[in-house]
Amino acid sequence: MPDLKSLIPPLKQIVIDAGNAILEVYNSPSPIEVDNKADDSPVTKADVAAHIIIEKGLTSLNCGYPILSEEGGLPEYAERKSWERYWLVDPLDGTKEFINKNGEFTVNIALIDNEQAILGFVYVPVTGVLYYGAQGHGSWKEDNGKITKLAVKNLSFDRSIRIVGSRRHGAEALETLLETITPKFQGAELVSMGSSLKICALAEGTADWYPRLALTSEWDTAAAHAVLSYAGGIILNPALEPLRYNTKDSLLNPYFHAVGDSSFCWSDMIKPDQN
Repeated sequence: MPDLKSLIPPLKQIVIDAGNAILEVYNSPSPIEVDNKADDSPVTKADVAAHIIIEKGLTSLNCGYPILSEEGGLPEYAERKSWERYWLVDPLDGTKEFINKNGEFTVNIALIDNEQAILGFVYVPVTGVLYYGAQGHGSWKEDNGKITKLAVKNLSFDRSIRIVGSRRHGAEALETLLETITPKFQGAELVSMGSSLKICALAEGTADWYPRLALTSEWDTAAAHAVLSYAGGIILNPALEPLRYNTKDSLLNPYFHAVGDSSFCWSDMIKPDQN
């Protein structure tokens, strides 16, 4: 496996190039044309354009790793389960945010090794903000030329807890959970935002907890998962075990809890069967 640090500069360029292609569609005066895929999820010209750029860029790295992209073909699990290492890509995470033009969409590229996200890039085309994390190299944020090392925020019951959630998915289940959890703290704040930015907020310490009580796909979470992991956080499945990738036929994630302070007593707050 090539040194992960050596992959950082070319991957930065790949996500930026994909983001620029997305912005061409986003900033066009013409209405955004939307089609529906077989699962009824929306897809636009921007999704496809970003996919093409990313696929070409990753192939040019000559790593020889398979590429699994939301906008590419989906190999059968009989083939995928033999992949020890592969790229997992969401060319445009937050297509609905893109269509609604609220800016909360990202380009996501992750490298999966033995079921774990060991490298991840999350790029925000509208702001130019880039988050990335790599095993052995920590996690970082680049914003307008400023580079900041990311670290999660310690959590305790004697302060307020900041929770991030989806604008659209699992709201009722989340409200029920919050009624149980938030009285344990000195207040709580719920912030809604789109795409993988929720997980990145945990990595940079501006949020503590992201309970996802609705379905996502593995390419939705993998890149930001790496950013969170190497900033000190973790994503837990319903059994409160680490979330892993490419372990089953379906690419759907279970419900999960992404948390910043991995040393906090989450098992005392969340029932292991919560889903």
